[in-house]
Order: sequence, then C-alpha cells, then structure tokens
Amino acid sequence: MPNTETVRRQRAIGGALGVAVLAFALFYHFFPQALHVQPTQNTARTPLRGQPAVMGFDQRPQAAPQAVASEIDAGPPIMLAPASVIAARHREKSADIVLPAQKTPDSPELAALLDRGDKALAADRLVGGQDSASALYAAALKQKADSQRALAGMDEVRGRLAAGIEQDIALGDAEAAREGLSALKSLPSSSAMAAPLQQKLAVLDKVRPLLGKAAAQLQDGKASQPRGDSALDTYREVLTLDPENAVAEQGIITVQRNVLDKALAAVAQNDFPGADAALAEAATIAPESQALQDTRGRIEGMRRQSATAMLAQARSALDAGDLTLAQQLATKAQQVSPDLAGIDDFNERLTNARLYASYKPGQVFADRFLDTNGQAPAMVVVPTGKFTMGSPDGEAGHDANESPAHEVQIAKGFAMARSTVTIGQFRDFVRASGYVPQSQSLGGGSVYDEQSGGLRDDPSVTWQDDYAGKPGQDRLPVINVSWNDARAYAEWLSQRTGKKYRLPSEAEFEYALRAGSTSRFWWGDGTPSSRVENLTGGNDRSGSGRRWSNAFNGYRDGYWGPAPVMSFTPNPFGLYDMGGNVSEWVADCWHDNYIRAPRTGEAWVNPGCGRRVIRGGSWGSAPDMVRSAYRQGATADLRNARVGFRVVREL
Repeated sequence: MPNTETVRRQRAIGGALGVAVLAFALFYHFFPQALHVQPTQNTARTPLRGQPAVMGFDQRPQAAPQAVASEIDAGPPIMLAPASVIAARHREKSADIVLPAQKTPDSPELAALLDRGDKALAADRLVGGQDSASALYAAALKQKADSQRALAGMDEVRGRLAAGIEQDIALGDAEAAREGLSALKSLPSSSAMAAPLQQKLAVLDKVRPLLGKAAAQLQDGKASQPRGDSALDTYREVLTLDPENAVAEQGIITVQRNVLDKALAAVAQNDFPGADAALAEAATIAPESQALQDTRGRIEGMRRQSATAMLAQARSALDAGDLTLAQQLATKAQQVSPDLAGIDDFNERLTNARLYASYKPGQVFADRFLDTNGQAPAMVVVPTGKFTMGSPDGEAGHDANESPAHEVQIAKGFAMARSTVTIGQFRDFVRASGYVPQSQSLGGGSVYDEQSGGLRDDPSVTWQDDYAGKPGQDRLPVINVSWNDARAYAEWLSQRTGKKYRLPSEAEFEYALRAGSTSRFWWGDGTPSSRVENLTGGNDRSGSGRRWSNAFNGYRDGYWGPAPVMSFTPNPFGLYDMGGNVSEWVADCWHDNYIRAPRTGEAWVNPGCGRRVIRGGSWGSAPDMVRSAYRQGATADLRNARVGFRVVREL
C-alpha cells in the first residue's frame, strides 16, 4: 500500500499535468482561432464518465446546456478538479447511500479517533500509514462497526480514491492509476468501485500504444491516407476500444482539419474538383463538424467568386465575337459553380449569337444606311426549327406540285421583313439607285377590271400605281414588280447597309408563313373567326357591288384590292400579311414537285432558270390558293397586280 508521501508525489505530478491541461483549456477559451475553432461555439462541458468528454476543444455538436447548472458543472472540465469535487459529483448523480442505524452514540475516545480521521481526510492523507484517513476510520470501525461517522468517512475515502484513479486514467497516467487501484482494493467493501476502474485501466493499457502510433502517423503525414495505415484508422480503433477517449476524439478532429486544409490549398490552385474530393473525404470523417461547415462555406464563396470572374471573361469574349472562347470560359465557370447566377442568361446570349447574330427570336430591328439618311424595312428575327413542307395527299385543295411532303430543318436564324415592300420604300430605291423597274423598261403590268371582275394587261400601268391603275399610296404594297425588280431592291439594301439582304427561299417563306402551324392556313383549317388577313371574303363587295365567286364564306375584311401593309393581325412569328394582301416572289426556281428538294432552308436554284416561285395568298386568291402549302410558278419578268415581295436579311 503506498504511503502518504508517495500519494502526495503522485498528486503533485497529477496536479502539474492538470495545470498544463487547464492552461490549454484556457488558451482554447480565449484564443479559439489559433485552433481553427469558431469563438461562438460554446459546448457544454461534461465529465469523462457517463457521456463524451470535451476537454475544452471538442468541436462536435453538443446538447444544449441545462437551464440550471450546479457549481460542480461550471468551470474547467471535471477531470481537472480535485478528487473531492469529483467524488461529490459522483455522489450527486448517484442514489443516496443508506447507512445502517447506529444503536449507541460514539464514545468520547471514538469521537477523538474520528476527529483525527476527519483531519487526515481534509489533508488528503487517504492511505498509507497509521495516520491516514483510511487507517483511522478502519480503527474506529473495529471499535464500533455501526458508527455512521466512520462508515461515511470510509465511503468518502473510497470515493476520493476512485475519483483520483478515474482522473489518472483520463489523463493517461496508467502507473498512478494502478497504484491508486491497489490502494482502493485494500479497503473493505471496495470491489464494486474497483471492478469498472480495473476495466478502464485495462482499456488504457491497450489504447496508449495506439495513441502513440497515431501521433507518429500524423508526424509522418499519414493523417487520413493510406487507408488501413493512417492516424484516422488508428484513432477510430481507439474509439472502438474506448468510445469516450478524448485524445482520440481530438485526434480525429485534427485529421479532419488536415484534410480541410488540403481542400483550401486545392481551391488556391483553382483545383475545384480536388477541393470537392477533399471535402467529401472530410465529410466521411466528421460529417457534422462545424469546421467542415465553415470550410464548405469558405470554398463555396471562393468558388462563386472564381466562377463569376470567369463568366465576366466569357461575356467579354462574346462581346468581342470570339464565340469559341466564350463557350470555353462559360463551360468552365459552370463546372466550378453549377448554380452560378447569370449563367442561363449568358447561355441564351451565346445561343442567340450563334443562331441569330446576338439578336433574339421575335426581336424587331431596322438597319440604318451607311452612307445616306434612311434605313431598311423593319425586320423580325425568325426562330430556328423544323417543319413539314408541302401538303399531304388528303388535304383539301392539295396539288401534286406540293408533294412529297418532307421535313425541312431551319438551322440558322434569319430576319424577315415584317411586311411586304411598300410603294414608298420602292420609290426610295428607284430614286437613290436610278434603277428602272421592268414595268417601265418592258412596259406595263396588270390591273383589276371592275367591269369584268378580273385582271387585264395594261401597258401603261407601273409599280407606282395601285391595283386599279391609279396612283398608289406610299403604305400600299408595291405590285407589278418582277422577280428581277425584287432582287435588284434586295441587292441595293445590301449595298446601303453593309448587310446581306435577299429574297427568302421557298422553304423559309413557308416556314415563316406557317409559324409553327400544321393546318391548311396559319390560323386554322377554315374561315377565320376574326380579321386576320386581306382575303377574298364572302361578305366583301367591290365598288360596283361585285361578290367573289369563290371566297371564304361569311368573312369580311373591308378591302377589295390590297390594303395598306400591317392592317391586319400578325402571325405567331410577328409577320404581317403572309397569307393575304399580295402574293410574293421567293428566290427559288420553279420545280414541278419536291423530289430531290433541299431539306434545309436554302433556295433550290438551277443556273439560268427562267421561271421562279410565287408563294402566299393575295387579296384576289381563291381559298385553296391561300393554303400555306400552295405554290405557283411564273417567269421572272412577270408583273401582276396581285404579286409583290418582301426581303430577308441574313444574320
């Protein structure tokens, strides 16, 4: 049995170690940043026994502290407190010990002996010698076995010894714990206390070399790798043996911090995949740790900052017209931060730049002339897409030249004039260019004859006249213009604006006319329910009261002859008068059917062809001729009171 001097030396060593640990705890409390700990994270301190210990630096989420805490619960960890405080804590948490009833009072001699025992207990002379508290209380019990003071004193001695052993085990001092356990076993009725302490000491003997091994692995850079031979594996092995081992718990936090530092280092090198991998590894170590959450937040902020900078570079590249570089930078930015703000808007801009030269589908614009005042007609950006060109055999009014129906892909956006070219716009062209239209160079065109109710040739009529041969208003569509006149106008616009203007291809015209519809007409399969186009209406009347012999029953638009452009409803693409008012020249040569027709939006042209295609209905067309699939051919020099044109601008 160790004597009092030995015990005092043990307590001095333990006290010194306790002071060191207490100093560390205080350093943690006032300077948590040095340990990578958030200063606002305060966790309830609990003893090593009964629930996981924190040792002042545990970063695991802890239960909320009780509303009322005793003085024993306050201050540094309980294992740093004196053995008497630890013993009191155990008594407080355990059921009250019921001492046997004392039959007779203590004698004066016994009371004097017990006073000496109490003094020894107060002086912490628990064991070792005749003047120790255990020896004096044992002597008193020999004299009077039911002395409650002696029984309580001996119980206090056992409790303090057990608390000291528990403290030694917590601090890793196996030798001191072993000596204390030997002293405890020498006392009567101590087996119940000694047995669990003996087990804990056995566990300490097993984990001490493992903790040393883990420390060496950390020193060698084996924090979490290689698997099976890392400090993380060793600390987990310790916790398997001793689930409440504070050193192992702190070691795992240290390992996680090591991995989180790797994540931050990867971000510093713009290696975000490497940072993600490190974060994923850290999450497997301690998924709920505050350090992990904080590092994730820091990395996410750095990720967004880096991605935002790359997206800004992508925008600059897009503005400069370098679409390839813009795509590369935007892709990299989205890889860094998948939910990056502004990426959807940028991708839309990039798509528009590729397909629509940075315009947007449905956007209306007008190019200004480069060398003079004036501007081109207002254009609408037509979206890309695909459609079935032609008509099925079973469609009412179907003609063989509309077969075979075939799918056409419009892969590149283009802009089409919102309306047909007007007399005023064509006049500007003639005046500025000196061009002589074929209605003047070849003489005449056609006019509507009220007496016969049909068209007749008139050698005196020109592009400046309306359908009846009278001077036309500027907002009326220009008519009696040939395919050659229309092409000349488009070439003049190209020269004036520096952009590529041309006649639409037949596929482009039908695609724009249908505007996503698959019905006979762009508005449906029969008579329209509202004034959508200038058509042959059953309720329309000429100046002399004539009716159309073949018309849309019950329809009335209020015009007999062309109406000023844009007088009716635009189709879903924002284009006016596509199915009525005047038919229109397109760029293609005439072919009797669609066999071998292009499957793209390009014009189907044969060198030297003399006949061109006219598309769309007019103010005088029968309903079957207003169908979206209807087509007809004419010589390129034809001038007719029902035919005009509009232009397309390439993007």
